[in-house]
Amino acid sequence: MYTLGINAVYHDSAATLVRDGVVVAAAEDERFTHIKHAKRPVPFSTWQLPFDAIDYCLREAGITLADVDHVAYSYDPALLPIMPAMPNKRATIALPLEPGPSASSWDALFLSFIVNARGQLIDGSPLHMAKRFRSPPDGHRFAWHYVEHHLAHEASAFLAAPPGDTAVLTMDGRGEGVTTSLGAFVSGKYSRIKQVELPHSLGLLYEAVTSWLGFLHSSDEYKVMALAAFGRPAYAHVFREIVRYRGDGSYVVDEPRLVERFGPPRERGTPLDARHYDVASSLQTVLEETVLQLAHWLHARTGLPRLCMAGGVALNCVMNARVRDDGPFEEVWVQPAAGDAGTALGAALWIDWCERNRQGDRTRRWTMNHAYLGPSYTESEIEALLRWCKVPFRRLTDLAGETADLLAAGKIIGWHQGRTEFGPRALGSRSILASPIVPDMQARLNEIKDREDFRPVAPVVMEEHASDWFVGAGKAPFMLFVFRMRPERAERVPAVRHVDGTARVQTINRQQHPLYYDLLAAFYARTAVPVLVNTSFNTRGEPMVNSPRDALESFWTSPLDALVIGPFLVTKQGATA
Repeated sequence: MYTLGINAVYHDSAATLVRDGVVVAAAEDERFTHIKHAKRPVPFSTWQLPFDAIDYCLREAGITLADVDHVAYSYDPALLPIMPAMPNKRATIALPLEPGPSASSWDALFLSFIVNARGQLIDGSPLHMAKRFRSPPDGHRFAWHYVEHHLAHEASAFLAAPPGDTAVLTMDGRGEGVTTSLGAFVSGKYSRIKQVELPHSLGLLYEAVTSWLGFLHSSDEYKVMALAAFGRPAYAHVFREIVRYRGDGSYVVDEPRLVERFGPPRERGTPLDARHYDVASSLQTVLEETVLQLAHWLHARTGLPRLCMAGGVALNCVMNARVRDDGPFEEVWVQPAAGDAGTALGAALWIDWCERNRQGDRTRRWTMNHAYLGPSYTESEIEALLRWCKVPFRRLTDLAGETADLLAAGKIIGWHQGRTEFGPRALGSRSILASPIVPDMQARLNEIKDREDFRPVAPVVMEEHASDWFVGAGKAPFMLFVFRMRPERAERVPAVRHVDGTARVQTINRQQHPLYYDLLAAFYARTAVPVLVNTSFNTRGEPMVNSPRDALESFWTSPLDALVIGPFLVTKQGATA
C-alpha cells in the first residue's frame, strides 16, 4: 500500500511517500525549484502543489501516481468557517473581484484551491513530469484524504519517534484554527487532551517580532533565537503581559502592539542595537517559560516519561533544551522536519496507520533514526556532469583521509554525499564543513554565506565523544538541541561556541551516515578533535543544494576552497588541494 503525503497550503511545500508503514522518500519542493520555503504563505499561492517533490518520491519508489492507493493532504478545509455546510459540486462561495488588504477577503480563493487540490494533482503537473502523473484509462484509483493540519504535525512526531508510549506537544503559527495541541499516544492510540486556538499563537507572536526586528517572517525566526543570546530579558515583563499561561494547559496571547511598546520597527540592513537584542532575549525567555508550563501540565496529566514535539516552534533548539533540562520528562524527542514540511510526513504516516489498523495491522514498522530521505546521485551521474562542465577534478583514493587533511589545513569544503536531508538542517549530506579549531572560522563562514555577523555556526561531533566536549550531550542526530560547551574544551574549538557558551550540536554515529562519520574519525586522528563545523551548503537567499549541478553552481559562485562530491574532489585554479 502506497500513501502519498502532501503539504501545500502555507509554506515549506513537501511530499512524502510511505509504503506499508515505511517511509520510502521525503523531500521539500524548494530543493528542486530553488525558491526558499517553496513559496510565501499567501492565499493566492495555495494552488501550487509540490510537483517536483512528488515526482521525486514516485521516482524513488519506481512507481507512478496510478500506483498510489492513498493521498493525504495536510489541511482539512471542512474545519474552515467559510466551507459550505453541504459541500458538493453545486456549492458556491463568493470571491470579490478585487479582494481587499485583509486576509479574510481572500478566504474564498484560499478555500477553492484546497478543495480542488485533487484535480490539480491529476491534471496540473508540468509537461516534463506528465508521464508519471498521467491517468490510466479507468482513472486514478487513489483515495483522497484531508488530514487536519495539527493532527499531521502530531502524527509526524508520535509515528516517527522511537517506539513506545509518549506525550505529544505541537506548536506552530496556525493550522485551520488551532495553534497548539497537547495529547498522548498510548498503546497505539492517539488521544488529544487540549488545544489552543487562534488568535492565541506563540508561533505568530514570534513571527511578529521577527518582522519588527527587520527579518522575514515565516523564514527568519531562527535569527531571532540566535540574536537573543546577545541581549538581556529586560522586557520580559512586557512579554509576560502579552503571553499569559492559564494554568490548564493553555495560554492567552494578546495583541502585541510592538511599535507602541518598543518603538519603530528596524529597517532591514540597518544596525542592530541593545534594544533589539533585549527584545529578542525577552521574547525567547517568555517563550521558554510558557512552553515549560505546558510541558509540566502535560506531564502531570499523562504521567508519561517521554515527550515528542513537532510544529515550527519546535525548531527552536534553545527552547527545546530548556524543556529537556528543566522540564519533567525523562526523554524529549523532536521530529527533525518539525515545520510545515513535516506535515507531509505526518499526513502520510497517519493515513497509512489508520488504513493498516483497519485491516488488523497495528505494527509500527519505521522509526526516524535519520533524516536522509531525499535524492541521491550515482558516481557515474556525478562524473558525467563534472566532465560536461569541464571543471578540474580528481578521484580521491582515501576520501575521508584526504578531505580531513584539507580541513585540518584550514580549508572550507562543500560536501555533497548520499541522500539529501529532509528538514531545514544540514546533517552531513549537503553541508559546508570546516575546522572548529581556527578562531576566525565563524566569521569566514558568515562571509562566504553572506550571513549576519551574529549568526553562530554549529558543530557535529562523533557520538561517542559528545559528552567529553558538551555537557550532557548524548544522542542528538538532528541538531535540534543546544548544549553547554565544557569550559576546558572551549579554547580548542572556538569557532562553534556561541556568545552564551552553548552550541547547537549534531551527534553522528557510523550507522547513520558511514562516510560522514569516517570523515570525523579521520579529522580526529589528525587533530585530536572529534568535532567539525557543519553548516548548510547554500548561500544567502538560496535553499540547501540538492543536485550535483546545484553544488557546482554554489561552489563556483562562492569562495569555498574545495568541493567533495561523491568520490571526487573539485578545486579552483590556483587553489592548493
